[in-house]
Amino acid sequence: MTKIEQANQEAFRRMDSGDPEWTGMVYAKDVLPDMDRYTIGHAGPPLAWEEMCGPMKGAVVGAIRYEGLAETEEQAVALVESGKIRFRPNHNVACVGPMTGMITWSMPLFEVTNKTYGNVAYCTINEGLGKVMRFGANDDSVLARLKWLETVLAPALQKAVQAHGPFNMKVLMSKALAMGDEMHQRNIAGSSLFVREVMPTLARVVEDRTQLTEITDFITGNDQFFLNLVMASCKAVCDTVKNIPYCTIVTAMSRNGTNFGIKVSALGDEWFQAPVLMPEGLFFPGYGPQDANPDMGDSAITETYGIGGFAMGSAPAVVRFVGADSVQAAVNYTNDMYEITQGRNTQLTMPNLDFQGTPTGIDIRKVVETGIAPVINTGMAHKKPGVGQVGAGIVRAPMDCFTQALLAFAKSVGVV
Repeated sequence: MTKIEQANQEAFRRMDSGDPEWTGMVYAKDVLPDMDRYTIGHAGPPLAWEEMCGPMKGAVVGAIRYEGLAETEEQAVALVESGKIRFRPNHNVACVGPMTGMITWSMPLFEVTNKTYGNVAYCTINEGLGKVMRFGANDDSVLARLKWLETVLAPALQKAVQAHGPFNMKVLMSKALAMGDEMHQRNIAGSSLFVREVMPTLARVVEDRTQLTEITDFITGNDQFFLNLVMASCKAVCDTVKNIPYCTIVTAMSRNGTNFGIKVSALGDEWFQAPVLMPEGLFFPGYGPQDANPDMGDSAITETYGIGGFAMGSAPAVVRFVGADSVQAAVNYTNDMYEITQGRNTQLTMPNLDFQGTPTGIDIRKVVETGIAPVINTGMAHKKPGVGQVGAGIVRAPMDCFTQALLAFAKSVGVV
């Protein structure tokens, strides 16, 4: 067995044995390194203000206003252009965020701990649908909701975790997969399971009945609430694969609306980037391809782990929503992903595919050799900030990211 094969088997073992648990609610200012009010975390690889797409710029303006650093959009833009705002990828500090991925000083984060290895990862709370910051909206209603998440929902969820103890995410994810979620675009089962687990404790620890009603309405009315917990869980698992010598397994895939980036185990924190692609799928009434922004978000961490688009064959209900031709087409996507991964997850199994485990551990060598790029289920944002989600679809990771990474790996081991 070669050193690469041994390393990749070790990476798969770590991914397969990872055991993420939701262990609490924290605030970015308290847990993230080198964090201050002028630091903004974003989805995807690094980029400058001048490179940002419309929704990303809109979200940055909203984030600055949310932190009280500016009252108007003009003041927020001036602050950015003065150089006082520092941008950094969420992945650099064990974080992930959907779509624009804004993480700022005051924001509450889900804390997920990988019980097997002890590392921690974080993700923001899902805002729901409509006008939300993750799609670039930044008006007063968006900021008011974020403040409610910060001051009402997060403290209540923390009380629930303290009273209940950690919530095992792998168990919930396994159940959700068996119930037809792929846990990127479809989280209806997972969100329902989460409500079933957390609400009895919330009902006991939230004394204010009005707040309890608001919390119940918000969580039960948000079919994507589970997504952000899943993202933190996947991040907590994938981070354990970083920095294994000779390992060609992908540890992160992410996009910022401008570029798509990947990281590879043996190559550490180096990003390999290519222009992001446009998803293909179904649009909400009144919108079309001309309205959509290119692919965006840290949520491809789900596919990095081996769910999302990789598990589409087990989620027939998501087929029409993302524009797939048939259930068989979704199964074909999953079967293709087995061609580019190291193994099959032993606990995340798909009943309608004879309980096969999900494809786990993307190998850059196999991607380049087969010409099969990873498939991703994704929401589509309007290219203008503030409009919100306009559809959902399927997108591929750009092949150039993987060819760049493979060349860099070859140089690192002295092949070229």
